[in-house]
Amino acid sequence: MSTQFDPVTFAVVKNAMDSIVDEVAYTVIRTARSEIVKDVMDYSAAICDRHGRMVAQAKTIALHLGAIPEAMEAVRARYGDALRPGDAVIVNDPYQGGMHLPDIFMFVPFFYRGELEGWCVVICHHTDVGGRVPGSNASDSTEIYQEGLRIPVLKLYEAGQVNDTLERIIAQNVRVPDRVLGDLKAQYAATQVGVRELTALFDRYGRADTRAYLNELLDYAERLTREEIRGWPKGTFHFTDYIDDDGLSPEPIPIRVALTVHDDHVSADYTGSSPQVRAAINSTLSYTRSCTYLSVRCALKGDVPNNAGVFRCIEVRVPEGSVLNPLPPSAVAARALTGYRVFDAMLGALAQIVPDRIPAAGEGGNTVVCLSGKGDNGKPYIIVDMICGAWGGRPASDGIEAITNASQNLSNTPVETLEAQHPVRVEAYELVEDSCGAGQFRGGLGIRRSYRVLAPDALLQLRADRMKFSPYGLAGGGAASPARNLLEHDGATTELPSKVGMTIARGDLVTHIQPGGGGFGDPLARDFARIREDVWNHKLSAAFVREHYQAVADPATGEVDAAATAALRARRLAKAA
Repeated sequence: MSTQFDPVTFAVVKNAMDSIVDEVAYTVIRTARSEIVKDVMDYSAAICDRHGRMVAQAKTIALHLGAIPEAMEAVRARYGDALRPGDAVIVNDPYQGGMHLPDIFMFVPFFYRGELEGWCVVICHHTDVGGRVPGSNASDSTEIYQEGLRIPVLKLYEAGQVNDTLERIIAQNVRVPDRVLGDLKAQYAATQVGVRELTALFDRYGRADTRAYLNELLDYAERLTREEIRGWPKGTFHFTDYIDDDGLSPEPIPIRVALTVHDDHVSADYTGSSPQVRAAINSTLSYTRSCTYLSVRCALKGDVPNNAGVFRCIEVRVPEGSVLNPLPPSAVAARALTGYRVFDAMLGALAQIVPDRIPAAGEGGNTVVCLSGKGDNGKPYIIVDMICGAWGGRPASDGIEAITNASQNLSNTPVETLEAQHPVRVEAYELVEDSCGAGQFRGGLGIRRSYRVLAPDALLQLRADRMKFSPYGLAGGGAASPARNLLEHDGATTELPSKVGMTIARGDLVTHIQPGGGGFGDPLARDFARIREDVWNHKLSAAFVREHYQAVADPATGEVDAAATAALRARRLAKAA
């Protein structure tokens, strides 16, 4: 801490900023219209200072927030000093700092006594923004013009009044305008809460002191980050992970990172990653940077503030024309999948640097199941369900299951919400036995979720992965089981590929089975008490335990027979020799 700053006041301001941005986020949940925002929680909130630097972020989707600098730069370039109190600027164009078209950024300037002092930022994933398919999130689009309404940097509100022209254009181009416009109003309402609370903070400490403490927040985060990196081993650490394919061609898509630890900063170089692909899984540069920032932040100690000061310590190099930095008009709607693999690749590299902090691979990111059509009442419906599954095993504990991937902070939609609002019946929502990677600390179990269509023909869009490249284990831990997509039609069940776009009929049953998380550590070092508990709870079968842990467990009680286990391990050891 610099001596000119009172540490007590600094702590109060820091916690006040965290509280303000969280209150902005809570307001979104309380006022949003769509389940993808209020139930799945696919949204983010942040506060930036007068220079556009992010000084606080809410407990929302971290993968969104590292993209704010580029979007903010586009807003400032477009409007400069022309904004006034009550204005709200939106943008979703991936080639103007956005990420993909369903994610609409809203930037609201905060003025204190006539001068710009900051920005309230809310990003929401909208149920639909037009385009060739409902949900605007198809992985098989081949150019951005197919994906929906591109909104450049424009004012949606001016002096507190909605821009009727822009609002009507949006309403005319989306399939569920009441939900989209309702969520945009929720974004604006939330930013006004931020403006109100920032005004109170500036009233309390004054313009000069508040500015100084916000600057110090950024510098403090940077100092802590650089101090920690100085203790990391120096050198370049490589890791490669893969996306199964893009859904249009069968070739695997490599994501390669070379992570170099310098004296007090790191650089991530993605040279060697796949060229951009035809399908819509290309990741914008802003999103690739965001995934990189988040990965490094996950390896830092918990007391480092989450703000742009951390970003100063991370260089990102991405070849132009690659799947991580595509050239327009490449399609990017399903770019989240590629971002998840960037996160996995970065963690694989970081595990070589700080092995005591990094878990094995999780389920590979959420799976998106989109079902759309018209119900028997003739009204359109769009389900955009994001299934979140499992963490990998950790250096000192098992992976967590039925929880969001560490990069997301999402929530699984309650079954009751889906069934109450849409013509669908969820017939399975359960953990999948034996789906984890074995290890001293096993991965979390994957999830099975099944949807029975209760309406006329529906359009099914499925974006999944990890069928060919299972979530990896670390430190001798095993890989998890692969993903599966199943379709039951007229009593017959068929396997589907990982990326699907097809029409299905009333009564069809769609099932997605997610991978579990990879294991951490030698499976033979697992405590027998943990094995007993897993078998008793039907998380692991006795057959799985025998195969992967070389242990003999009672299928009913889970009790491990120590003598039989020792004999089994001795036989296998002799056979291996």
